[in-house]
Amino acid sequence: MTIITKAAKNCRRTLLFSVILFFSTQNFAQGPSILSMFKSKETNAVCFSSLLQSDNRSSKACPRLLQILERNGIKYKFIESTKDIWPRDFMPIQVDDNRFIQFRYEPSYLEGYRYLQSDPKVVTKANGIDCQYSDINFDGGNLVNWCDRAIVTDRIFRENSEFTNKTQLISELEKLLAVEIIVIPQINSDLTGHADGLVRFVDRTTLLGNNREKEYAYWTKKMAKILKEHNLDYIDFPFFEDKNRQHPESAIGCYVNFLEVGDLILLPVFGKDDNMDAGVFEKFKKIYPDRIIETININEIGVHGGLLNCITWTIKE
Repeated sequence: MTIITKAAKNCRRTLLFSVILFFSTQNFAQGPSILSMFKSKETNAVCFSSLLQSDNRSSKACPRLLQILERNGIKYKFIESTKDIWPRDFMPIQVDDNRFIQFRYEPSYLEGYRYLQSDPKVVTKANGIDCQYSDINFDGGNLVNWCDRAIVTDRIFRENSEFTNKTQLISELEKLLAVEIIVIPQINSDLTGHADGLVRFVDRTTLLGNNREKEYAYWTKKMAKILKEHNLDYIDFPFFEDKNRQHPESAIGCYVNFLEVGDLILLPVFGKDDNMDAGVFEKFKKIYPDRIIETININEIGVHGGLLNCITWTIKE
């Protein structure tokens, strides 16, 4: 679930996966060695909650999504035994072909809404997924990655208050995922504090993110320091805030919450400003000249706080 940043206020088949349980003995302090996470471009299958086909928020959008995937030869599957339509958050993170890490999923933003909280152990068992479990409380919407490095927001510290040593928490996460973790600030007013509504990797040293001139000054200032420390370039990207009193959690306007799988990038457009949608599309074609760029309007989902990255779980089979 990607939800309310200033930028992002922004389908029934049983999924059968069998992966080999693999416990890494790698010491990340010596570098990521052979292991590193898949880039999104290296994934080749998209998984949805089966609820996407029946939930009133998404049932009309689901056939349109599947049509685009079919047209581009992308495999898709449906995950059973979920309680909501946002699998990115509660499904395991694939580190390599044979290694999935399942984190504890008890986000603070679901306090009072626990009926929406999928149980990862129930879901993975129901769908035949073998994985390594971690007690770290962490949802996948707060992770964007490129091979040997990944970005999370500092919300991870609030969600894991039992770790009094922040360095230890990040070190454990780095060892599990075999990446360098770069911590960026969350948007303080954001309910979830997720990274996938703020930035995405274009390559190892380039981020695509919300236009810093329109973001909060405290966020922009902290980001400037982080970009310099990690030698990262930043491409400012348009966004707008959807001021919707009925749906204050709306993610409409957050273009960076796109779906990337194989050679396909599926970009959300919103129909609020046709010139902005067209401009973003043209900019994506320049940034990703070797990719197939398609667009889709899923505002009926977006008003509930999530877009394309949120409603998908991408893996390499």
